[in-house]
Amino acid sequence: MGKLQGCVTGLRRSWQSSHALLLLPVLLILVITVADLRTPESIHLGPAMVIAPALTPSFAGPRSTALVGALAMIAQVVIAVFHGGLTTANHIVQIVTLAVLSVMVVIYSAVRERRRAQLAQVRSVAEAAQHVLMWPLPEHIGPLRIASLYLAAEDEAQIGGDLYAATRCNDEVRVLIGDVRGKGLSAIGEAALLLGAFRESAHRHVSLPDLAVALDQTVQRYAADLEPPEEAGERFATALLVEIPDSDPVTRMTSSGHPPPLLLSPGHAVTVPSLHPSPPLGVPEVGGGSEHTLDVFSFEPGDTLLLYTDGVVEARDAQGRFYPLVERVAQWTDASPEALMHHIRRDLLAHAGGHLGDDAALIALHRTPTVHRRHHHGVLGHGSARA
Repeated sequence: MGKLQGCVTGLRRSWQSSHALLLLPVLLILVITVADLRTPESIHLGPAMVIAPALTPSFAGPRSTALVGALAMIAQVVIAVFHGGLTTANHIVQIVTLAVLSVMVVIYSAVRERRRAQLAQVRSVAEAAQHVLMWPLPEHIGPLRIASLYLAAEDEAQIGGDLYAATRCNDEVRVLIGDVRGKGLSAIGEAALLLGAFRESAHRHVSLPDLAVALDQTVQRYAADLEPPEEAGERFATALLVEIPDSDPVTRMTSSGHPPPLLLSPGHAVTVPSLHPSPPLGVPEVGGGSEHTLDVFSFEPGDTLLLYTDGVVEARDAQGRFYPLVERVAQWTDASPEALMHHIRRDLLAHAGGHLGDDAALIALHRTPTVHRRHHHGVLGHGSARA
């Protein structure tokens, strides 16, 4: 109910604002008319009347623009009647010119209004597609508080080649973050495929390396069946699989060509885990299948694990410098996941001049304190490493 009232209030304010601005061209017409009537006939202020209809489309639609144009025409006729007569060549030229300009401005306003409606529809469809493909992450899942951020490179899209998902599997949380080749709307198909495969396979495989193999096979099968001949070998995706058990203060990871996450600890400490990544999904190793390694690291209560795609760290400023993610997040290690996403969004867009060259996605996983925990000593998995 509160959201509905807020929407109605916003619409009312928008309506009042546009109608208040509409007084500006009307007042301009009145001022020009009075000034022209009070000046000698040798001084012609009538041509300035075109300012009123030309100004109106910046804040009003085609109907209001047509109304202002009509008022300007009437005012021009009034000026002509009192200054030399309606049939003088000068006034006829001014009236005809004003009429033609007003019609052109109305047409321009109508075309712009239609394109604006089409863009709003495209954005609405993109937003619906985002909610269908990438279900919103819960704020709390297992021992974690979660916040996410998605920035699409294309203005008309709210989803593209970056993706993420999270699910509960027994007494642990599994998270996927990935980046398929391409960006914007053209990459949605591959993103949907990988998300669907993760949701279907996350509960079927005991270990993350097995899950990575299943996702790899899905991407390769899709590439073999659907990719055009001219794009052979170019369909691939980077992915990072993360598994966080409820009972142990650790996190398990398997990377397929994806950037390593950042571990944020209280006191401005930022650690970059040293992963053993395999090739991206869909790119088999020479001489056989890819070997997926399980890496295990400490993840204590109070820590935050920041997952991200390369669109974040590859964002450039006006001088061509990459976004220094590690340096920037070091000042926000004590922030909540929601506040952390807010800080990064604002800072990243400021660094990139308000527009990113590639899709960017981030997930903040904050481990909340629990009463009972078993401390982990040693390293799990084949070829694993500790941060």
